Amino acid sequence: MSPAPPFGRLLTAMVTPFTDDGALDCTGAAELATYLVDELGHDGLVISGTTGESPTTSDAEKTALLEAVVDAVGDRCHVLAGVGTFDTAHTLRLAAAAEKADAAGLLVVTPYYSRPPQSGLLAHFRAVADGTGLPVMLYDIPHRSGVPIATDTLLALADHERIVAVKDAKGDLQGSARVMAETGLAYYAGDDALTLPLLSVGGVGVVGTSTHFSGVGMSRLIDAFVGGDPVTALEWHRRLLPIFTGVFVTQGCIMVKAGLRLQARGNGRLRPPMPPATETETASLRASLRAAGLPTGPA
Repeated sequence: MSPAPPFGRLLTAMVTPFTDDGALDCTGAAELATYLVDELGHDGLVISGTTGESPTTSDAEKTALLEAVVDAVGDRCHVLAGVGTFDTAHTLRLAAAAEKADAAGLLVVTPYYSRPPQSGLLAHFRAVADGTGLPVMLYDIPHRSGVPIATDTLLALADHERIVAVKDAKGDLQGSARVMAETGLAYYAGDDALTLPLLSVGGVGVVGTSTHFSGVGMSRLIDAFVGGDPVTALEWHRRLLPIFTGVFVTQGCIMVKAGLRLQARGNGRLRPPMPPATETETASLRASLRAAGLPTGPA
């Protein structure tokens, strides 16, 4: 049996809107969050993740963004704050600010670039969990961070009462299946296209990127599988596969903002070093949306 999903089943790592002059757009963030929750049926949102361009926002901007989203939708969805950095002390400061801003939980990515050994990862995650009263979702994404959270490390971390979930973007279904079999950790797919495979070995849901567009269909996929109808779940997986993969033609934040702009839900503005989508990338995304039966905005 899979554990109860602590943050619901359908979550999105939300992009961070910016104004035309590059400032943080809290009004736009509140509007986007409301759309994702009220129209696409999200159970939760992750703010200031990689898709939210967290490396380019200040600590003060992260807090302002979180407060705006919590105020907009915090009464009807789980709002998680991305607080992971490569500095344990900095991560603890961000965690404290998120708790004060009424986040429902924390997303804590593996410390990146410095590539600490597993003993360092164990100490880092435990320190963060010890320093907060919020539930923690670990983010295992070695192709960005440079180091995976080893299976034995995950098994050890599962003993902490506030470490409750994993956003799994490692692509090791065998290892993930073992952790799920031996612990109560709730596993969320961190790769949209692997949502159904992860569900099949005990996962509980997804923290998605393409779900800025595919939320309704992804919810139906998950509900079908959880409800004992894997055939329908597979049908939804195949229907949505073009956008699951199409949104990653380049970095997810670039493509999501291009897609939202197509739908007149934003200006597509990113902060350097992230460039806007090219005409070719935008055309490819439009084709992916159409192939998945999703709105593409005006032709």
